[in-house]
Amino acid sequence: MAIERKKLTVTIKKELFSKIDSVIDGRKIRNRSHATEFLIEEGLGHNKVKTAIILAGGKGTRLRPITYEVPKPLIPVKNKPLIQHTIEMLKKYHIETIYLSLGYKAKQIKDYFKDGSNFGINIKYLIEKKPLGTAGPLSLAKKEIDDAFLLIWGDVLAEIDLTDFISFHKEQNTIGTLALTSVEDPSQFGVVNLNGNKITGFFEKPKKEEAPSNLINAGVAIFEPEIFKIIPNRPASIEKEIYPKLVKNNQLSGYAFEGQWFDTGTPESYEKAIKNWQKKKKRAG
Repeated sequence: MAIERKKLTVTIKKELFSKIDSVIDGRKIRNRSHATEFLIEEGLGHNKVKTAIILAGGKGTRLRPITYEVPKPLIPVKNKPLIQHTIEMLKKYHIETIYLSLGYKAKQIKDYFKDGSNFGINIKYLIEKKPLGTAGPLSLAKKEIDDAFLLIWGDVLAEIDLTDFISFHKEQNTIGTLALTSVEDPSQFGVVNLNGNKITGFFEKPKKEEAPSNLINAGVAIFEPEIFKIIPNRPASIEKEIYPKLVKNNQLSGYAFEGQWFDTGTPESYEKAIKNWQKKKKRAG
């Protein structure tokens, strides 16, 4: 559905034109009219997302023996715990509250981050008494969140412009938007088909020769609170159960980004992340 726009004529101070023009980059902000709209939306908080959930409850079995003693969210990358990089990114983009969904060795993670005040952000906890998969933890947040929110997998490192991502999502009028990156071998990830900005197919870990594209789910998503209506009160997979429903109803968009991206789920990918994360400003997968 296209966004309806109407013409508005305003008179503003001459000195403001240079500030408006400074926002234009020719790609995300194309002209003075677009820049003015962007600044108005920012000022009104129209595109603001205040909350994020980080899925950090897994056992990290593929990283054993490291994760026998240290939960995966706390394994070090560049002298910081893995999910601290994500928390700092969220703070940079003015996310106010982060929910950490925890299960395995939850106490170690809570003892490290506490209420988040030492990191300049408010951290709350969703505790899985039993493994709930990737969708189940959202059922714990139903009564806590009543607006759009970010959902981030705790084992990814992503360099993504969240302001642009959120703005893109708001323009799609869909329940959810997935951040997408491209990789050489998509067989270990959730692969998508795109038609314009809409995801028309979602394939979880297909064989390399059967993958419809090299675009994969990067483990960063935005959802409207309507998502809670289709989240079951039981263990569930968001990739295998929820995304196909959204695709069927034309309610899932895709946002391709070019920043760095690393999965850290295996010893090989973890080693690659340690060596290359934020080493150079280009996409990696």
